[in-house]
Amino acid sequence: MKAMILAAGRGDRMRPLTDVCPKPLLKAGGIPLIEHHINKLRKAGIIEIVINHAYLGQQIEDYLQDGQALGVAIRYSHEDTALETGGGIFQALPLLGDAPFLVVNADVWCDIDYGQLLQSINAQSANAQSISGLAHLLMINNPVHNPQGDFYYTNGRLSKSGEEKLTYSGIGIYYPQLFAECVAGAFPLAPLLRKAISDNLITATYYNGYWLDVGTPERLIQLNRHLEL
Repeated sequence: MKAMILAAGRGDRMRPLTDVCPKPLLKAGGIPLIEHHINKLRKAGIIEIVINHAYLGQQIEDYLQDGQALGVAIRYSHEDTALETGGGIFQALPLLGDAPFLVVNADVWCDIDYGQLLQSINAQSANAQSISGLAHLLMINNPVHNPQGDFYYTNGRLSKSGEEKLTYSGIGIYYPQLFAECVAGAFPLAPLLRKAISDNLITATYYNGYWLDVGTPERLIQLNRHLEL
């Protein structure tokens, strides 16, 4: 399986830190955020990685280069202006191929083992009469900044209604077919997910471990403190 790391965001909430440094290269525990993800992907056996970038993106390429020093193979999807999550993934599809691929937001921290996520999907498929879908999302408890959650979660699936809404972690496995009707340009991912949820085509894993949206200087400090424990 290939992976895509989403790294094209401007990082306005992280200013002034991101005035001269792209957010994925900000350090946590002495290591850039994006390098943490690459190390975890490699440990899970995922070594073919696509990274999209826009703002100060050349710094990301200069730092990571082709990935050989980190034991992976990296290809880049450059965006003149950020294409949002949906548009960014769509542009990168030729680099990702026809098989399902893992997508990770560069600015989230999660202590899940990516190999564990892959195993949970395989186990779910083996234990069900029919598992089919267009994406499989990692869902977490609602953080303080998103108390209402994103999608209803019930027994390994996302639905239009239910008893409990959880937050999408920014980590998921996507099938290229999710983008079959899309056209090039900037567009968000959420409407595609909502349409697929309406068609009962999104499965999910609930995870209650440590997760953090590293979107502000305060949360970056919080993550550094967590890593010092």
